[in-house]
Amino acid sequence: MVNSKLKEVALVFFKLGCFAFGGPAAHIAMMEDEIVEKRKWMTRDYFLDLIGATNLIPGPNSTEMTMHCGYERAGRAGLFVAGMAFIFPAVVITAFLAYLYVEYGQLPQVEIFIYGIKPAVLAIITSAIIKLGKKAVKGIELVIIGILVLVVSLLGVNEIIALLADGVLGMLYFYLKSKTLSSLNSMSPLLLFLGIDTAIVKVSTLKLFLIFLKVGAILYGSGYVLFAYLDAELVTSGLLTRAELIDAIAIGQFTPGPVLSTSTFIGYQLSGFTGALVATTGIFLPSFLFVLILNPFVSKMQKSKILRYFLDSVNIAAVAVMLSVLVVMTKDTLVEWQSISIALCAAYLTFKTKISTIWTILIGAILGFLLMTITK
Repeated sequence: MVNSKLKEVALVFFKLGCFAFGGPAAHIAMMEDEIVEKRKWMTRDYFLDLIGATNLIPGPNSTEMTMHCGYERAGRAGLFVAGMAFIFPAVVITAFLAYLYVEYGQLPQVEIFIYGIKPAVLAIITSAIIKLGKKAVKGIELVIIGILVLVVSLLGVNEIIALLADGVLGMLYFYLKSKTLSSLNSMSPLLLFLGIDTAIVKVSTLKLFLIFLKVGAILYGSGYVLFAYLDAELVTSGLLTRAELIDAIAIGQFTPGPVLSTSTFIGYQLSGFTGALVATTGIFLPSFLFVLILNPFVSKMQKSKILRYFLDSVNIAAVAVMLSVLVVMTKDTLVEWQSISIALCAAYLTFKTKISTIWTILIGAILGFLLMTITK
């Protein structure tokens, strides 16, 4: 029975890893469809609690959500199987592109093949926001909190600061409102990662591993934050040129799965296949450990009344952050009639049919390729 569950976990997240374009919001939306809607592995309420909790720890949120889901389905082994299955396609694709880059000195022109994916994922994200939002909204106060987080997110306030501040303020407000004392279960603090000196110019396998372990342990935020961290660790120390780093980030952005697959590309550039392996291991390892520590506490947070207030506030904030991402993506993506047409088609498939989100992604990619080819 355990083996069959592990096999199921591996197949589900490998499939998602092959088609998970569009960034964390899109990944989580696809996950919600596969895990909650179709397979009923957990309730939407609990899925939402996992999203809220995951937003508070370092690392790639969507990858950590795969680990949570794997843990819920098949225990600790499921956590590791889900995470590795989701990461694997991106790592293989990125490693192959890194080989081409090192061998021929430039990236293959693949933008035309993914043109239609961006507008397609807008509909998928919208659907997830609606479903998760219905569960997150438990009163007018939470609606107000969500609106405030949406506004500050659109104004550029760091999402982690917004989530934490919202959680604490919401917890205090609801606690004072209820006037009910509840006992607090002791919570283990998150592990603090000590800084590692990376000033050595000549990179060794161990040094490469430590660089990416450090980044994986302290990384919050988007691909732009990842760029800043890697720039400080690699470019300023002379291990990589800024142009090479920009190319690596671009690879991570337009391949499926987590943007942290950038590490595979950079590792290959610096030290071949071994470098790709150790860099990838280093950057993702902290996420496995953080989720392993955090997951058991989510159910405890649900049982504590005051921590339930905190989680409710963070949950509505997480939905608001997803909505702010959707607003920015829509503004950046729907600029031509081709992308608008694909988005409308994807909206019809998402809201009017029972088609899988993966098929929506595939149809969007095909339409994008055809429309861009015809109009060139």
